[in-house]
Amino acid sequence: MLGRARRLYTSAGRPPYVFHTASQWLEKPPYKDDPPKRRILEPTNPIVQWRQKSLQQHFRDAGDPPSAGEDFFLLTNLRHNSGIALAVADGVGGWANQGVDCSMFSQALMYYASKHFDSTGVDMTPSECMQLAYYDVLVDDTIDLGSSTACLATLNSHSGILTSANLGDSGLYIIRSSSILYHAPPQTHYFNCPRQLAKLKRPRGRNIGAIHDSPSHAETYSTTLKDGDIVILYTDGLVDNVFQAQILEICSLVMKTSAPDETLANSIAYYLLWVARQSMFSDAVTPFEVESSRVPRRRGEPIYRGGKVDDCTVVVALVRET
Repeated sequence: MLGRARRLYTSAGRPPYVFHTASQWLEKPPYKDDPPKRRILEPTNPIVQWRQKSLQQHFRDAGDPPSAGEDFFLLTNLRHNSGIALAVADGVGGWANQGVDCSMFSQALMYYASKHFDSTGVDMTPSECMQLAYYDVLVDDTIDLGSSTACLATLNSHSGILTSANLGDSGLYIIRSSSILYHAPPQTHYFNCPRQLAKLKRPRGRNIGAIHDSPSHAETYSTTLKDGDIVILYTDGLVDNVFQAQILEICSLVMKTSAPDETLANSIAYYLLWVARQSMFSDAVTPFEVESSRVPRRRGEPIYRGGKVDDCTVVVALVRET
Protein backbone atom coordinates (compact mmCIF):
# COMPACT_ATOMS: atom_id res chain seq x y z
CA MET A 1 0.00 0.00 0.00
CA LEU A 2 1.25 3.47 -0.81
CA GLY A 3 1.77 5.98 1.97
CA ARG A 4 -0.85 8.52 1.01
CA ALA A 5 -1.04 12.29 1.46
CA ARG A 6 1.31 13.76 4.01
CA ARG A 7 0.87 16.90 6.00
CA LEU A 8 3.24 19.14 4.08
CA TYR A 9 5.86 21.19 5.88
CA THR A 10 6.70 24.71 4.80
CA SER A 11 9.16 26.79 6.78
CA ALA A 12 7.06 29.40 8.57
CA GLY A 13 7.34 33.15 8.15
CA ARG A 14 8.94 34.73 5.10
CA PRO A 15 12.64 33.89 5.10
CA PRO A 16 14.50 34.17 1.77
CA TYR A 17 13.90 30.47 1.04
CA VAL A 18 10.77 28.41 1.55
CA PHE A 19 10.63 24.62 1.16
CA HIS A 20 7.48 22.73 0.21
CA THR A 21 7.86 19.10 1.20
CA ALA A 22 6.17 15.71 0.91
CA SER A 23 6.91 12.07 1.58
CA GLN A 24 5.70 8.74 0.23
CA TRP A 25 6.51 5.23 1.37
CA LEU A 26 5.77 1.66 0.40
CA GLU A 27 6.39 -1.57 2.32
CA LYS A 28 7.31 -4.67 0.36
CA PRO A 29 5.17 -7.79 0.84
CA PRO A 30 6.45 -10.18 3.53
CA TYR A 31 8.37 -13.25 2.48
CA LYS A 32 6.63 -16.43 3.60
CA ASP A 33 9.96 -18.07 4.53
CA ASP A 34 11.15 -15.27 6.82
CA PRO A 35 11.73 -16.58 10.36
CA PRO A 36 9.71 -14.90 13.13
CA LYS A 37 11.24 -11.75 14.59
CA ARG A 38 12.56 -12.50 18.04
CA ARG A 39 12.13 -9.08 19.60
CA ILE A 40 9.65 -6.29 19.08
CA LEU A 41 9.82 -2.89 20.78
CA GLU A 42 7.12 -2.22 23.35
CA PRO A 43 4.38 0.28 22.41
CA THR A 44 5.54 2.52 25.26
CA ASN A 45 9.06 2.77 23.86
CA PRO A 46 9.73 6.39 22.79
CA ILE A 47 11.06 5.20 19.43
CA VAL A 48 7.76 3.43 18.70
CA GLN A 49 5.74 6.43 19.83
CA TRP A 50 7.79 8.78 17.63
CA ARG A 51 7.49 6.38 14.68
CA GLN A 52 3.72 6.23 14.95
CA LYS A 53 3.43 10.00 15.36
CA SER A 54 5.64 10.56 12.31
CA LEU A 55 3.66 8.16 10.12
CA GLN A 56 0.33 9.61 11.21
CA GLN A 57 1.56 13.17 10.66
CA HIS A 58 2.26 12.35 7.03
CA PHE A 59 -0.82 10.23 6.40
CA ARG A 60 -4.22 11.83 6.15
CA ASP A 61 -6.49 8.97 5.12
CA ALA A 62 -8.85 7.44 7.63
CA GLY A 63 -7.44 4.64 9.74
CA ASP A 64 -3.92 3.70 10.67
CA PRO A 65 -1.03 4.68 8.39
CA PRO A 66 0.75 1.88 6.51
CA SER A 67 4.13 0.66 7.66
CA ALA A 68 7.34 1.83 5.98
CA GLY A 69 8.75 -1.68 6.33
CA GLU A 70 12.48 -1.73 7.01
CA ASP A 71 12.80 1.87 5.77
CA PHE A 72 12.15 4.97 7.76
CA PHE A 73 12.41 8.71 7.22
CA LEU A 74 12.67 12.09 8.90
CA LEU A 75 11.03 15.33 7.80
CA THR A 76 11.03 18.21 10.26
CA ASN A 77 11.30 21.96 10.66
CA LEU A 78 14.44 23.18 12.42
CA ARG A 79 14.59 25.53 15.36
CA HIS A 80 14.16 29.30 15.04
CA ASN A 81 12.71 28.98 11.53
CA SER A 82 16.23 28.20 10.31
CA GLY A 83 15.26 25.56 7.74
CA ILE A 84 14.29 21.91 7.45
CA ALA A 85 15.92 18.52 7.92
CA LEU A 86 15.26 15.52 5.67
CA ALA A 87 16.55 11.99 6.07
CA VAL A 88 15.96 8.39 5.03
CA ALA A 89 17.30 5.11 6.38
CA ASP A 90 17.02 1.62 4.90
CA GLY A 91 17.38 -1.31 7.29
CA VAL A 92 19.47 -4.06 5.70
CA GLY A 93 17.14 -6.98 5.06
CA GLY A 94 19.75 -9.73 5.43
CA TRP A 95 19.20 -9.64 9.18
CA ALA A 96 15.83 -11.34 8.68
CA ASN A 97 17.68 -14.66 8.27
CA GLN A 98 18.67 -14.37 11.94
CA GLY A 99 15.19 -13.39 13.06
CA VAL A 100 16.23 -9.75 13.54
CA ASP A 101 13.78 -6.98 12.68
CA CYS A 102 16.17 -4.42 11.19
CA SER A 103 13.37 -1.84 10.98
CA MET A 104 14.08 -1.24 14.68
CA PHE A 105 17.59 -0.05 13.78
CA SER A 106 16.51 2.30 10.98
CA GLN A 107 13.67 3.73 13.06
CA ALA A 108 15.97 4.28 16.04
CA LEU A 109 18.56 6.00 13.84
CA MET A 110 15.94 8.41 12.49
CA TYR A 111 14.49 8.96 15.98
CA TYR A 112 17.82 10.00 17.44
CA ALA A 113 18.68 12.11 14.39
CA SER A 114 15.37 13.92 14.87
CA LYS A 115 16.20 14.64 18.51
CA HIS A 116 19.58 16.10 17.61
CA PHE A 117 18.21 18.24 14.77
CA ASP A 118 15.38 19.45 17.02
CA SER A 119 17.84 20.61 19.66
CA THR A 120 20.43 22.30 17.44
CA GLY A 121 18.90 23.40 14.13
CA VAL A 122 21.19 24.14 11.19
CA ASP A 123 24.19 24.57 13.50
CA MET A 124 24.61 20.78 13.33
CA THR A 125 25.80 19.30 10.05
CA PRO A 126 24.18 16.11 8.74
CA SER A 127 27.46 14.22 9.17
CA GLU A 128 27.68 15.31 12.82
CA CYS A 129 24.06 14.32 13.34
CA MET A 130 24.69 10.91 11.77
CA GLN A 131 27.62 10.31 14.10
CA LEU A 132 25.67 11.26 17.23
CA ALA A 133 22.52 9.37 16.24
CA TYR A 134 24.56 6.25 15.48
CA TYR A 135 26.23 6.43 18.88
CA ASP A 136 22.81 6.76 20.52
CA VAL A 137 21.65 3.58 18.77
CA LEU A 138 24.77 1.72 19.89
CA VAL A 139 24.14 2.54 23.57
CA ASP A 140 20.37 1.96 23.41
CA ASP A 141 19.76 -1.38 25.11
CA THR A 142 16.39 -1.82 23.42
CA ILE A 143 18.12 -2.18 20.02
CA ASP A 144 19.95 -5.50 19.97
CA LEU A 145 21.18 -5.90 16.42
CA GLY A 146 20.77 -4.51 12.95
CA SER A 147 22.20 -2.21 10.33
CA SER A 148 21.04 0.51 7.98
CA THR A 149 22.06 2.90 5.27
CA ALA A 150 21.48 6.60 5.95
CA CYS A 151 21.10 9.83 4.00
CA LEU A 152 20.61 13.10 5.89
CA ALA A 153 20.26 16.67 4.61
CA THR A 154 19.56 20.14 5.96
CA LEU A 155 18.16 23.03 3.91
CA ASN A 156 18.89 26.49 5.31
CA SER A 157 15.95 28.89 4.85
CA HIS A 158 18.16 31.98 5.24
CA SER A 159 21.14 31.11 3.01
CA GLY A 160 19.60 28.47 0.73
CA ILE A 161 22.50 26.14 1.49
CA LEU A 162 21.86 22.43 1.34
CA THR A 163 24.27 20.21 3.27
CA SER A 164 24.10 16.43 3.11
CA ALA A 165 25.76 13.23 4.26
CA ASN A 166 25.09 9.88 2.60
CA LEU A 167 26.29 6.42 3.58
CA GLY A 168 25.24 3.41 1.54
CA ASP A 169 22.92 3.07 -1.44
CA SER A 170 20.14 5.33 -0.27
CA GLY A 171 20.78 8.76 -1.68
CA LEU A 172 19.98 12.25 -2.82
CA TYR A 173 19.11 13.93 -6.10
CA ILE A 174 19.08 17.67 -6.73
CA ILE A 175 17.25 18.50 -9.95
CA ARG A 176 17.57 21.94 -11.54
CA SER A 177 15.92 22.98 -14.80
CA SER A 178 15.11 19.37 -15.74
CA SER A 179 18.73 18.29 -15.29
CA ILE A 180 20.66 16.50 -12.56
CA LEU A 181 22.66 19.03 -10.55
CA TYR A 182 23.86 16.41 -8.06
CA HIS A 183 23.38 12.71 -7.40
CA ALA A 184 24.94 11.22 -4.28
CA PRO A 185 27.07 8.31 -5.50
CA PRO A 186 25.96 4.93 -4.09
CA GLN A 187 28.45 3.38 -1.70
CA THR A 188 28.71 -0.41 -1.83
CA HIS A 189 31.16 -3.11 -0.78
CA TYR A 190 30.01 -5.24 -3.70
CA PHE A 191 26.85 -5.72 -5.75
CA ASN A 192 23.72 -5.34 -3.62
CA CYS A 193 25.75 -4.92 -0.42
CA PRO A 194 25.78 -1.25 0.67
CA ARG A 195 27.94 0.49 3.19
CA GLN A 196 25.98 0.46 6.43
CA LEU A 197 25.94 1.51 10.05
CA ALA A 198 25.60 -1.61 12.18
CA LYS A 199 25.15 -2.87 15.72
CA LEU A 200 26.67 -6.31 16.17
CA LYS A 201 26.92 -8.96 18.84
CA ARG A 202 29.75 -9.36 21.31
CA PRO A 203 32.96 -11.07 20.07
CA ARG A 204 31.53 -14.56 20.58
CA GLY A 205 28.45 -13.73 18.53
CA ARG A 206 27.94 -15.61 15.30
CA ASN A 207 27.78 -12.46 13.19
CA ILE A 208 31.24 -11.12 14.03
CA GLY A 209 32.85 -10.22 10.74
CA ALA A 210 29.56 -8.86 9.47
CA ILE A 211 29.79 -5.66 7.49
CA HIS A 212 29.80 -2.44 9.43
CA ASP A 213 31.00 1.02 8.45
CA SER A 214 31.61 4.30 10.20
CA PRO A 215 29.74 7.60 9.75
CA SER A 216 33.13 8.97 8.70
CA HIS A 217 32.71 7.00 5.45
CA ALA A 218 29.68 9.10 4.49
CA GLU A 219 29.88 11.19 1.31
CA THR A 220 29.29 14.85 2.21
CA TYR A 221 28.08 17.59 -0.10
CA SER A 222 27.02 21.24 0.05
CA THR A 223 25.58 23.68 -2.46
CA THR A 224 23.41 26.78 -2.66
CA LEU A 225 19.92 26.01 -3.89
CA LYS A 226 17.94 28.10 -6.36
CA ASP A 227 14.27 28.76 -6.98
CA GLY A 228 12.61 25.73 -8.55
CA ASP A 229 15.22 23.19 -7.44
CA ILE A 230 13.83 19.79 -6.48
CA VAL A 231 15.56 17.84 -3.71
CA ILE A 232 14.78 14.12 -3.53
CA LEU A 233 15.97 11.77 -0.78
CA TYR A 234 15.25 8.10 -1.40
CA THR A 235 15.96 4.54 -0.39
CA ASP A 236 17.22 2.11 -3.01
CA GLY A 237 13.75 0.77 -3.73
CA LEU A 238 13.45 3.83 -6.00
CA VAL A 239 16.70 3.76 -7.96
CA ASP A 240 16.78 -0.05 -8.28
CA ASN A 241 13.48 0.18 -10.17
CA VAL A 242 13.35 3.62 -11.80
CA PHE A 243 15.94 4.92 -14.25
CA GLN A 244 17.37 8.41 -13.86
CA ALA A 245 15.73 9.51 -17.11
CA GLN A 246 12.35 8.44 -15.73
CA ILE A 247 12.93 10.44 -12.55
CA LEU A 248 13.72 13.53 -14.61
CA GLU A 249 10.68 12.99 -16.82
CA ILE A 250 8.34 12.70 -13.83
CA CYS A 251 9.70 15.89 -12.28
CA SER A 252 9.49 17.78 -15.57
CA LEU A 253 5.91 16.71 -16.28
CA VAL A 254 4.71 17.58 -12.80
CA MET A 255 6.43 20.98 -12.81
CA LYS A 256 4.69 21.90 -16.08
CA THR A 257 1.32 21.85 -14.34
CA SER A 258 -0.20 24.91 -12.70
CA ALA A 259 -0.82 23.25 -9.33
CA PRO A 260 0.18 24.91 -6.02
CA ASP A 261 3.72 24.25 -4.84
CA GLU A 262 2.55 21.97 -2.04
CA THR A 263 0.70 19.83 -4.58
CA LEU A 264 3.71 19.78 -6.92
CA ALA A 265 5.96 18.38 -4.19
CA ASN A 266 3.39 15.79 -3.24
CA SER A 267 2.78 14.77 -6.86
CA ILE A 268 6.48 14.25 -7.53
CA ALA A 269 6.81 12.01 -4.47
CA TYR A 270 3.63 10.12 -5.35
CA TYR A 271 4.49 9.41 -8.98
CA LEU A 272 8.08 8.44 -8.23
CA LEU A 273 6.80 5.83 -5.81
CA TRP A 274 4.01 4.75 -8.14
CA VAL A 275 6.44 4.09 -11.02
CA ALA A 276 8.81 2.25 -8.65
CA ARG A 277 5.96 0.03 -7.52
CA GLN A 278 4.91 -0.78 -11.08
CA SER A 279 8.50 -1.70 -11.99
CA MET A 280 8.95 -3.90 -8.92
CA PHE A 281 6.25 -6.29 -10.06
CA SER A 282 6.97 -6.26 -13.79
CA ASP A 283 9.35 -7.99 -16.18
CA ALA A 284 10.53 -4.68 -17.63
CA VAL A 285 14.23 -3.91 -17.66
CA THR A 286 15.20 -2.05 -14.49
CA PRO A 287 18.40 -0.44 -13.16
CA PHE A 288 18.80 -3.41 -10.82
CA GLU A 289 18.69 -5.83 -13.75
CA VAL A 290 21.23 -3.75 -15.68
CA GLU A 291 23.60 -3.63 -12.70
CA SER A 292 23.15 -7.34 -12.08
CA SER A 293 24.17 -8.11 -15.67
CA ARG A 294 27.53 -6.40 -15.08
CA VAL A 295 28.45 -8.63 -12.12
CA PRO A 296 30.74 -11.59 -12.88
CA ARG A 297 28.84 -14.85 -12.43
CA ARG A 298 29.46 -18.56 -12.52
CA ARG A 299 28.72 -20.42 -15.75
CA GLY A 300 25.01 -21.09 -16.03
CA GLU A 301 24.08 -18.64 -13.28
CA PRO A 302 21.12 -16.58 -14.53
CA ILE A 303 20.97 -12.81 -14.71
CA TYR A 304 18.40 -11.18 -12.46
CA ARG A 305 15.40 -10.12 -14.53
CA GLY A 306 12.79 -7.42 -13.96
CA GLY A 307 12.13 -5.29 -10.91
CA LYS A 308 13.49 -5.68 -7.41
CA VAL A 309 10.74 -5.97 -4.80
CA ASP A 310 11.76 -3.81 -1.86
CA ASP A 311 10.60 -1.18 0.58
CA CYS A 312 10.69 2.26 -1.00
CA THR A 313 10.67 5.69 0.61
CA VAL A 314 10.83 9.09 -1.10
CA VAL A 315 11.10 12.52 0.53
CA VAL A 316 10.81 15.60 -1.70
CA ALA A 317 11.50 19.30 -1.12
CA LEU A 318 10.60 21.96 -3.70
CA VAL A 319 12.64 25.14 -3.26
CA ARG A 320 11.17 28.62 -3.61
CA GLU A 321 12.91 31.97 -3.18
CA THR A 322 10.59 34.57 -1.68
